[in-house]
Amino acid sequence: MAVFMKGKDLVTLHDWTSEEIWQTIRTAELIKTMSYTGQPYTPLTGKTLGMVFTKPSTRTRVSFEVAIYQLGGYALFLSAQELQLRRGESIADTARVLSRYLDGIMIRTYAHRDVEELAQYACIPVINGLTDYVHPCQALSDIFTIYEKLGRLQGVKLAYLGDGNNVCHSLMFAGAKVGMDVIASVPEGYEPNEQVIRLAREDARATGASFHIERDPRRAVKDCDVVYTDVWASMGQEAEHAARLKVLQPYQVNAGLLAHAKPSALFMHCLPAHRGEEVTDEVADSPQSIIFDQAENRLHMQKAILALVM
Repeated sequence: MAVFMKGKDLVTLHDWTSEEIWQTIRTAELIKTMSYTGQPYTPLTGKTLGMVFTKPSTRTRVSFEVAIYQLGGYALFLSAQELQLRRGESIADTARVLSRYLDGIMIRTYAHRDVEELAQYACIPVINGLTDYVHPCQALSDIFTIYEKLGRLQGVKLAYLGDGNNVCHSLMFAGAKVGMDVIASVPEGYEPNEQVIRLAREDARATGASFHIERDPRRAVKDCDVVYTDVWASMGQEAEHAARLKVLQPYQVNAGLLAHAKPSALFMHCLPAHRGEEVTDEVADSPQSIIFDQAENRLHMQKAILALVM
């Protein structure tokens, strides 16, 4: 093992080195191969992962719960209703207590500050399963999938279309660490966070990666290797749904738009997809779409993350 990662938190991918990210990709690749050939791999026998959810998810819960089980450990699901946080217990005290019972914590929540504080006070690894700021586990799974399909990440051109949200942020961080060029095609007012842009560009200097914003979606996908989109209204933004549909409609990934990319371009979506909004059926179900390979790789990537940090 090139890099020792036991005990390491995963709060954002900006916090991880390129070497750590590559080691995670290669570990996921090895674990996936072993699972396909039926080779047992149970490095976490007797370990317990606490899974804190204040924001529900199909893929995050199932992939982490199955991952820890297949690695020999046990998952403990903790909903917001089952914790004392709603009754006034501090995150710091919660982190200290959970550290006495568990071997790792995965948390999926709204406020990014909550994950930062949990990681600050816990003495066991804390994994960010999603916040409104970033979605690092998703981005790791995404670049693993791209590497699997294209055999490289350096110089790969990815166009992200839609809202410059948490998924976009983590793709920017991931791309900067592995030499991948990321173009965010977003309307005015939907740009990625300025701090994320600054940090991603700082990281990109070491790998030769690039990031820029392109308003015109057709120009954004030109000559790109990957076209990526996400829902236009995330959980908690339901009241903005109608307004977002109107503004983001020109960024819909349909056959006409995809025709401006390379003929070999792959289509990706982190799911769930709102078909007919950010993507059409003809693209989501096309031979270029790898959305279900991408979803499957959440399991293999979560296994890699857990095996390395726990």
